[in-house]
Amino acid sequence: MSTLVRTTLLGVVETPRLGSPPHLVDRDGLPYIPTATGGVVLGLRLGDGVFDFDADHAAPGVTLSHPDPAANHALTAYACLGNAAVVRTGDARGAGGRVLGKRDGRVIAVFTQDVLARMLPGDQVAIHAHGQGSADSLNVDPALVPALRGRSVRARVPSYLVGNGFGRPAHQWDLDLQVSAAHWRLGDLVCIDDVDVRHNAGRREGWSTVAVLVHGGSPLPGHGPGAMPILCGPTAEMDVRVDPTGHVGVTADLLGCPGA
Repeated sequence: MSTLVRTTLLGVVETPRLGSPPHLVDRDGLPYIPTATGGVVLGLRLGDGVFDFDADHAAPGVTLSHPDPAANHALTAYACLGNAAVVRTGDARGAGGRVLGKRDGRVIAVFTQDVLARMLPGDQVAIHAHGQGSADSLNVDPALVPALRGRSVRARVPSYLVGNGFGRPAHQWDLDLQVSAAHWRLGDLVCIDDVDVRHNAGRREGWSTVAVLVHGGSPLPGHGPGAMPILCGPTAEMDVRVDPTGHVGVTADLLGCPGA
């Protein structure tokens, strides 16, 4: 069996940006300002509810990209859930965290709150990428696979709930689930039926995708809590156990980053 290559990548902490005017329009036609989209997000942790905050696409930790489009494609393609993230510049230099996931061509990395308080947009973060290309999973560090194998999911949902993300490459993107109320938490695993993400994500009957929730909800039509795919296969061959109340997904302790 071939050994997966390890790659060191560079991500830059994004600066949140708004348009002029700064408002977006929600599903009811009302204007709102999209707070907590990108940058350094404090006070939001793995395990928090996806609808607990009055925010838009809020993700815990920091959102990373790269100013060179080609380098940004590589960053989002190679980074995997559980990969080590090390701050290389700024007041938090040397601090370690972990990759949680991706959204809209960006990488989300979690750190403890004391580290986040020392970070600024523009700080550089090294990602020690490992896992892409595995036959067992998608977007997951191989060291994390045994701990995820056999875990339940919080919910099982149909493909028609998928909004933003269809038609995108699942190794660089997430799937927004168009729900307006759900007792889901950041880090939860969900199963999406009749969805095949092995190439560009799209609807395909008889296939299912397991994904991890990496960001919160959104008032924007076609958007919602973001689920990054980590496993895909024929539905009949996947042993998916739904546990709405006892489910434990990807936690800070599981990632080796307590308190994130």
